Amino acid sequence: MPDVMPLCDRLFPEGHDVRAEGDLLRGTGATSHGPVAVVGTRNRAGIGVDLAFALATEVLQIVARFPKRPILMLVDTQGQQLSRRDELLGNGGYLAHLAKCFEIARLQGHLLLSLVYGEAVSGGYLSLGMIADRAYALADAQIRVMALPAMSRITQIPIEDLQELCRTSAIFGPGVDNYQRLGAVEDVWAGDLASSLAQALRTPAGSDRRAQLGAARGGRVHAERVIAAVLAAP
Repeated sequence: MPDVMPLCDRLFPEGHDVRAEGDLLRGTGATSHGPVAVVGTRNRAGIGVDLAFALATEVLQIVARFPKRPILMLVDTQGQQLSRRDELLGNGGYLAHLAKCFEIARLQGHLLLSLVYGEAVSGGYLSLGMIADRAYALADAQIRVMALPAMSRITQIPIEDLQELCRTSAIFGPGVDNYQRLGAVEDVWAGDLASSLAQALRTPAGSDRRAQLGAARGGRVHAERVIAAVLAAP
């Protein structure tokens, strides 16, 4: 299990006050571009209603107290919490609320960056990570929608066939490399993480480039063309 505090030391060599409260991460890191707000998860946290609400509250407090401060999401989640209580309370709605809070931050001028340092799965990654203006990952992180054995059980496709599909299509394959080919991950960080973060902070948010990156990298070859055709339709 990755230790997040040494990671924060590497990201913010000028200092930080990032702290863990259960599975929730919160705090501020100092950079050459000014302070950066940090929110995130640890311990492969399952994001249920309580954690989603706590994350959303932290995001709104950043918007209220620190206008336009960049926000870095540190991601280590096994996805949404799989419990009867969370499902009965409408966990999907809480995850949507979290995503909407990040969108409010974006509309208020906050640059949103995410870094997968542990695991990123399914709905947890969608609402805490892929919602960012740009998503990044460490090389040894794990990203997937679903593990291949589970995908095989649900689709009734033999796992050997899925493994073969993964060799030719990034859409089927888990892992940082496949998500980078798809354009979902902008870049993989290694070595001097503070310099990587500084470069990300220097780059304006801009428009969503994921479909373009996916086409250029050969991992998602039709999305950009389909989007362009839909937008050009009368």
